[in-house]
Amino acid sequence: MKSTFLKVFVFIFLSVTFFSCGLQSSKVLVFTKTEGFRHGSIEDGVIAFEKMAKEHKFIVDTTANADMFTEANLKQYKAVVFLNTTGDLLNEKQQAAFENYIRSGGGYVGIHAAADAEYSWPWYNKLVGGYFNGHPKVQKATLQVVDDTHSSTKMLDTTWEKVDEWYNYKDINKDINVLLNLDEKSYTGGKNGDKHPMAWYHEYDGGRAFYTGLGHTKVTFKNPVFLAHLYGGLQYAMGEK
Repeated sequence: MKSTFLKVFVFIFLSVTFFSCGLQSSKVLVFTKTEGFRHGSIEDGVIAFEKMAKEHKFIVDTTANADMFTEANLKQYKAVVFLNTTGDLLNEKQQAAFENYIRSGGGYVGIHAAADAEYSWPWYNKLVGGYFNGHPKVQKATLQVVDDTHSSTKMLDTTWEKVDEWYNYKDINKDINVLLNLDEKSYTGGKNGDKHPMAWYHEYDGGRAFYTGLGHTKVTFKNPVFLAHLYGGLQYAMGEK
């Protein structure tokens, strides 16, 4: 009886320890600071990440405080999400800490206006994959799936019609792997031509980066297809298969 009780106790102890360690190693930081335009969908995005974390059993911390960007603090996160961040976000010391985080194997997820930030930080331009270059009015457009094998696109059909605010981009990193291409013939106001990337991923400076240009509207963060797309990108950034 004692032997059985001991085995059960040890099993439970090891299971709880393993589970706790797993949670501790699966933390995500969602960064929401804005120094330019502030999207009304940011709060909806935060709620979406909280629900996602509960469903997929990881921990999410949310902050608009750039002081969180220290080497010691960033070490605890498997990915850092820039959720519709705009403008000049980090000072030089904070930038250096984030660069070291990525170089140590960290993950980055950029959502929509994350491309409308840090124009004087060339390293960030390469990380996010491109800079914002204006947009037309919110309207429906057709996305073409370029790569249907990635965790962020494997749930999609060959095309995806969606209403959003469609960014044009400049200074696009030639090393990105394009996942979604925007069909400029399906809407008005496109400036990138036949090759208009709207979601992509790449390994960069020791870490992993995923960006999606979707995410302007509040309703987007309630769209199950978009949320599956976003979680797939997060999985990549976190280094999960």
